[in-house]
Amino acid sequence: MQSQQVLKQYFGYDKFRPMQAEIIQNVLEKKDCLVLMPTGGGKSITFQIPALMSDGITIVVSPLISLMKDQVESLIANGISAAYYNSSQTMSQLKTTENKILYNKIKLLYVSPEKLVSKSFYYTLKNIKLNLFAIDEAHCISQWGHDFRPEYTKLKFLKKYFSKIPIIALTATADKITARDIIKQLCLNKPKQFIASFDRPNLSLTVVPGQKRIQKIIYFIKQRLGQSGIIYCLSRKSTESVARSLINSGINASYYHAGLPSRKRSEIQEEFIKDNMQITCATIAFGMGIDKSNIRWVIHYNMPQNIENYYQQIGRAGRDGMNSDTLMFYSFSDVIVYRKFIEEGANIEIEKAKLKRIQEYAEAQTCRRKILLSYFGEHLEDNCNNCDVCKNPPAQFDGTVIAQKALSAIYRLKEKVGINMLIDVLRGSQRNDIIRQGYNKIKTYAAGKNISFADWQQLILQLLNQGFIEIAYDRNHVLQLTDASKDVLFNKRKVSLVKTSEQERIKDIRKKKSKKTISRKQQLYNELFNKLISLRKKMADYYKIPAYAIFTDSVLDDMTKYRPTNETELSNISGVSEYKRKKYGKYFCREVLKFLKENLEDSSRLKGSTHVITYALFEEGKSIEEIAKIRGLKITTIYSHIANSYSNGKNIDINRIMPDNEMSRIKLAIKSMGTKEGLKILYDYMNGEISYGKIRFGIEYYKKNKK
Repeated sequence: MQSQQVLKQYFGYDKFRPMQAEIIQNVLEKKDCLVLMPTGGGKSITFQIPALMSDGITIVVSPLISLMKDQVESLIANGISAAYYNSSQTMSQLKTTENKILYNKIKLLYVSPEKLVSKSFYYTLKNIKLNLFAIDEAHCISQWGHDFRPEYTKLKFLKKYFSKIPIIALTATADKITARDIIKQLCLNKPKQFIASFDRPNLSLTVVPGQKRIQKIIYFIKQRLGQSGIIYCLSRKSTESVARSLINSGINASYYHAGLPSRKRSEIQEEFIKDNMQITCATIAFGMGIDKSNIRWVIHYNMPQNIENYYQQIGRAGRDGMNSDTLMFYSFSDVIVYRKFIEEGANIEIEKAKLKRIQEYAEAQTCRRKILLSYFGEHLEDNCNNCDVCKNPPAQFDGTVIAQKALSAIYRLKEKVGINMLIDVLRGSQRNDIIRQGYNKIKTYAAGKNISFADWQQLILQLLNQGFIEIAYDRNHVLQLTDASKDVLFNKRKVSLVKTSEQERIKDIRKKKSKKTISRKQQLYNELFNKLISLRKKMADYYKIPAYAIFTDSVLDDMTKYRPTNETELSNISGVSEYKRKKYGKYFCREVLKFLKENLEDSSRLKGSTHVITYALFEEGKSIEEIAKIRGLKITTIYSHIANSYSNGKNIDINRIMPDNEMSRIKLAIKSMGTKEGLKILYDYMNGEISYGKIRFGIEYYKKNKK
């Protein structure tokens, strides 16, 4: 069987995404390779299809136990024999899995690195036929990567003891240094590197100032009720406080962090995966082990430490290809916290550089996607038009006077204060420490009292970003002047700043409610989509698997658009595998048909639905006349619907349409007169004794069966 056939049969797709076919061929030729592909880009298929096409078993190394469980459940839901082998299982469960491995009953085995390098499992590997090692999250092997795992470094033994078995190393985020280190650490043999586009155009990108975060988050969520989302927080305390705020606002949310008992963490993750809990506030560990495809948004309560982390975390959203939103709150206080972390760790200069890059991204005044992709060595020619900067380009103004006030205050305060103190002085605060230190006596005291604290924060960040101010991190983060700032103060240099406050680019969050009413067609789409979502949830609960393991949101979206009413039509929906079509198909087709019947009056608004409804009534045994009466349509129109259904492959009992002698007369008329001149010439040829409706059906029947 060819890889294209396997793709359709087991995964329901008609064609590969870019690079997938080439990677699969490389693996089938027993060659090592390194795959850099974004989250949701289709990495798994590149080793799952070769596993299904080859004799023996594929070993998949994954650092996350929960991710293994999700991936195995998804494979089993597609009719693929798979299992996982890790420390979460009992001895009895491990033994059962070992027996399945030894008797060749498993095609893909997901293993934790700890289990893989154990002596007992080594002997198991020696006694089975292996076809491939797939190292997922391969960046974990490199100290240059953002999620280094010491146990991964032991994986180099694979090439030593299983030199003839190819290795495919896969990761969603790795710069050039990390990629080279992965190859070195795994001892890959002249691997071909596949670097897919990192562009995820379905993800909107928005960054907003860190003030009033909770209010903004609540508004954001209430515009997206029923959608799954993750809120990433920097600290455990933040996850709890944010979750409490959401719950107090009537939003069903939970929190997740390493300080919770293991069982509680598992419960929260399970509830989230199965759509029983829509929103989770979590530290960055959450979501890494989730294969959930229907996460519709990701919020960063704090700016991440680097672009790799940020990109991997926003990659949790929209894995099914549907439009999804990302939102990051940016505050300079986050930068200060990260600087402290970095100073206490290793690779200080590299980590500082990475922090600077994400800071530049957060403060960008140009297309954010261009900045994001350039980090991964990819060039975007045009603006993306799906980030906040593209949608609402910032308005600039002459900020020279404002800059002079801030820079003058820093100068007069002898470069001994931080951002917050500077703002309080500029706004004329009467705090005791300001009075005590005599800061109220400088010339620029209260010079910026007409500007809000929040706006001053944004303006000072802009001055920092443009190089007019520096922060002395080694002197308790005090502000210092630069040569450029001296030009502004003494040489009349102009400063251009971006408007803040009411001009703030957060229209996606605070947009006014549109006065336009939703169209009936859109209402019908929403109603059917929600019915399919509800059916999927019921079936998922019954089978005790995640909802997305039955069908993804994108599959349900296509079902809603194309409204299949039988399994043949359902097989044309991308993402519906043969196994799923047979197991679940009839239930979803039945739900679509039921919806169409319940909305007979609106069938004209749903393209193609009117034929489907007529055919469904015909299948129920109703006559042409009865259908016309039920639907309030002409008999000729009903015949036309039946003819259309027949030409599209529906089964029609011809005897229910007309007797054999009438069909024979129509055939003779077509042979004598043809069909180019229309129905009337055939009607007249038969002396008006056979109706236009029957003639219309007869033409379709003749065309389909003339051979």
